[in-house]
Amino acid sequence: MYARPASRVGRMPRWCYNGAMNITVLEPLGLPRSAVEEILRPLTDAGHTVTIHEDRPSDTDETIRRLEGAEIAVIANMPFPGEVVRAATTLRFLSVAFTGVNHIDIEACRERGVAVSNAAGFSTESVAELTVAMIIGLLRSVVPGDARVRSGGTSAGLFGRELNGKTVGIVGTGEIGRRVATVLSAFGVRLLGYNRTRYPEMERLGMQYLSLEELLPASDIVSVHVAMTAETRGLLSAERIAMMKPGAYLVNLARGPVIDSAAAAQALHEGRLAGMGADVFEMEPPIPADHPLLSAPNTLLLPHVAFGTEESFRKRAGIVTENIQAWLDGTQTRVILPGAVG
Repeated sequence: MYARPASRVGRMPRWCYNGAMNITVLEPLGLPRSAVEEILRPLTDAGHTVTIHEDRPSDTDETIRRLEGAEIAVIANMPFPGEVVRAATTLRFLSVAFTGVNHIDIEACRERGVAVSNAAGFSTESVAELTVAMIIGLLRSVVPGDARVRSGGTSAGLFGRELNGKTVGIVGTGEIGRRVATVLSAFGVRLLGYNRTRYPEMERLGMQYLSLEELLPASDIVSVHVAMTAETRGLLSAERIAMMKPGAYLVNLARGPVIDSAAAAQALHEGRLAGMGADVFEMEPPIPADHPLLSAPNTLLLPHVAFGTEESFRKRAGIVTENIQAWLDGTQTRVILPGAVG
């Protein structure tokens, strides 16, 4: 099926592909098995063997067992540590059905010569829609209002604020941040943006790009959409949260470690922030019972579901198939770590 290189040191390996490959889907992709089989059918029709697992591996040993003989693996957001990468001696390509890859030991993949592609773009619409929903939910006290009705209460003290006319600061105007800005523009907001790259289409939409230190005190709502990197870890520190406009709202659907949760919780307790919405935390839910945001007032917290809709799951399964086909053709797409078939 392939000829392994004599040495992997100092260069990206190339191996000669001249037959069918074993493809293993290591965890559920959020769709019924029949739908996954349908979307992956171009690969089976081409003669490749596809094994679909409908549950997550119970531990590292189970993951390694499932990878025996597989040249191509598909995962979503399950941990993929170096121990697994090094034990999977036949693995050549990892197609990640997710946008972020911080759950994968990329350096181990590099050492082993395993190519990696992600599914960037699959959840743009779903994350953008939930971002706007969380903003409106906070402004209009949707969750407290629901609880009030269920407990036999009234509307007293629950009258909220309109989104129209507010200034919204978008921290990170990548694909998702730009989509959020576009949707929000329909509500008649003023848009501010913080990003290393300025996008002309955003400026045509009316967005004004500022430094973070300028954006924070000028925004009624701050929505975070940056990738998780060494530079963005702790980007909204206690010092920067203190720069935010009194009574502002903070929404994070990016990555938990981007924001100092303890500082945000303190600002909520002190009334410096009017509310906060978060779908991500420093760890995958369940989060610890003593997490500072759980006891903070005026919070809307979700268990990392922004990416998950039927439509987005279908998109990502399609992207997974496209990525595998492209890699087999020697034209790898959505590259996180390059690698050639031959």
